[in-house]
Amino acid sequence: MIKTNTNRANYKWAFTSVFSSLGYLPKIKLLDQYDRWRKVAGILKVSKEAKLRLEWIIYYYEGHSATQAGRHFGISRKTFYKWFAKFSEDNLYSLYNLEDQSKAPKTKRETEVTPLEEQRIIFTKKKHIRIGKDKLPAYYKRYFNETISTWKCQTVIQKHKLYYHPKKTARTARKRRNAVKKKRITELQNLKWWEKKSGYIICLDTIVIYWNGMKRYIFTAIDKYGKVGYARMYKSKSTLNARDFLYRLHYLLDGNVPRVGHDNGSEFEKLFKKACQELLIDQYYSRIHTPKDNAVNERFNRTVKEEFISLGNFNPDPDIFNQRLTEWLIEYNFYRPHKSLGYRTPIEYSHLSPMYSSCTRG
Repeated sequence: MIKTNTNRANYKWAFTSVFSSLGYLPKIKLLDQYDRWRKVAGILKVSKEAKLRLEWIIYYYEGHSATQAGRHFGISRKTFYKWFAKFSEDNLYSLYNLEDQSKAPKTKRETEVTPLEEQRIIFTKKKHIRIGKDKLPAYYKRYFNETISTWKCQTVIQKHKLYYHPKKTARTARKRRNAVKKKRITELQNLKWWEKKSGYIICLDTIVIYWNGMKRYIFTAIDKYGKVGYARMYKSKSTLNARDFLYRLHYLLDGNVPRVGHDNGSEFEKLFKKACQELLIDQYYSRIHTPKDNAVNERFNRTVKEEFISLGNFNPDPDIFNQRLTEWLIEYNFYRPHKSLGYRTPIEYSHLSPMYSSCTRG
């Protein structure tokens, strides 16, 4: 009989050693305690966050203090002790306690609308079905000589779907829930200096020309940092024409169009968006009613108007106009110096192929 005061792991090691010496079992090298914890974590399929917290605890058990563990992993002592208290070495199922916990409050806020207030709000809303939650309290006070909050009004309106067009409102809400969140140009504000290089983002916009009761649309594009410009006129600003413009721009820049920035115009949706997906181009949108988000292209539009259109070069025929515009674009990109580029031309700064001029024709 073997007398031992070892824990369960040491007893298993002793048991295995005795029987292996008698020839009953092969000698097996057991995992140490911490490797066993890691293996159990893999078997239980806990998340990466829980495995990382397990490493904090192992680092502490290896002889380091909580302060040293915090400095090593970049956490506070309070955070370490919070998760250390959830772990038990005698019950490895406590590894599940190292998972992220729900941050929802235990006691959730309940509605404070009384049945009488609810009936009164329903009456007021049905009487003025077009009135929203902000104006409804004024009518409520007029009828019942009591004040009520807009929050209570909104709660009752949503509960009973008191809308002028309930189906339309539900459809709009569903579209908003399922809509893909647009990337905004403001996400690219904090770029490193080495990222601000030619070809990083191409800015797009549309100029509308009114002439003798007709409309003509000039799609414009400019490299935000390289200042290489391109433009082309169409009879409409449909997504089909926007797609055609994008394909020409993509060919012109030899496929170097990783991302484009533009406003929220309808021409940059549907077929244009599909073309961006095919060409692996990321779309970035300006904020609504914020032209300063696309300031570089707005300045290019002004240059096109002042240095080309205003000098008598406009023609309502797109073929004639685009031919003249191409000649001007060659002048703009090959010979016109830019102060922001150190008085170099866009082609000199961007190191584009001399074939640019031939690509712009057609």
